[in-house]
Amino acid sequence: MTSRLRVLEFFAGMGGWRRAFGARAVIAAAYDISPPALATYARIWGERPIARELATLPASEILRHGADTWVMSPPCQPFCRMGNRQDLEDPRSRAFLRLMELLGEHPPEHLVLESVEGFLGSGAHALLTDRLREAGFRALEYTLDPQDFGLPNQRPRVFVVASRGPLAARALPGLPPAPLRGFLDPVEDPGLYLGEAMRHRPGLDLVTADSARTACFIGGYGRRYVGSGSFLETERGVRRFSVAEAARLLGWDPVPAFPEEVGLEGRYKLLGNGLSIPVAAWVAGHLG
Repeated sequence: MTSRLRVLEFFAGMGGWRRAFGARAVIAAAYDISPPALATYARIWGERPIARELATLPASEILRHGADTWVMSPPCQPFCRMGNRQDLEDPRSRAFLRLMELLGEHPPEHLVLESVEGFLGSGAHALLTDRLREAGFRALEYTLDPQDFGLPNQRPRVFVVASRGPLAARALPGLPPAPLRGFLDPVEDPGLYLGEAMRHRPGLDLVTADSARTACFIGGYGRRYVGSGSFLETERGVRRFSVAEAARLLGWDPVPAFPEEVGLEGRYKLLGNGLSIPVAAWVAGHLG
């Protein structure tokens, strides 16, 4: 029987990578500093991540966990079209820079990174590529969209999967996206209808239950309208997708349980900043 990977989950959020790896891995430790993420991860997985700023992470702590695999989804704002595009000059890149230092000093056997499309060609991308090459990694890069995995959700993301052992590319599943109807709550929440916010209708991305696509849900979906994700048009009017519906569209099955102290906006933010689980699971499959 193949032994399970021993994983360090950086920028853990609500544990998307943990869900994606499933039985392939044991999580040696997870890291995050966001209180909603810490509480939600603990609620879902029964273990609280380590609340530590990664920019100051000592090598001794990394080595103590005895992990052979690093997974990470660093902050995307330095690279995304709605961010400031300051790349490695962005203060939110400090944690990534520290991890790159540690990667050069104490490389694991495997590494997986997820980011937005703007990561490609960035200084951060060049730095990661250099560190992986110097440490003797083989690496594959993909730009993947959940729509090719059967989900009616547009969420193109860059994935880098690297290993110091054998690594072979995999064929995409190429599944057509299913209709939205199968992802909707059996009983809708009337509080999700926009009401006075219908003034934003001309700029909204509108879909129906028969549609086979939704726009990418971002972390600000709970408070923004235009450019934040799709809205559902029904006979009654136009409404947001519920948290549970957004979770299903990201491949969370079953839908995760959130702690009471994490409000509606916080739940949308965690999902919007998270992973498409079937896509991440396909990437994780490169490592056995």
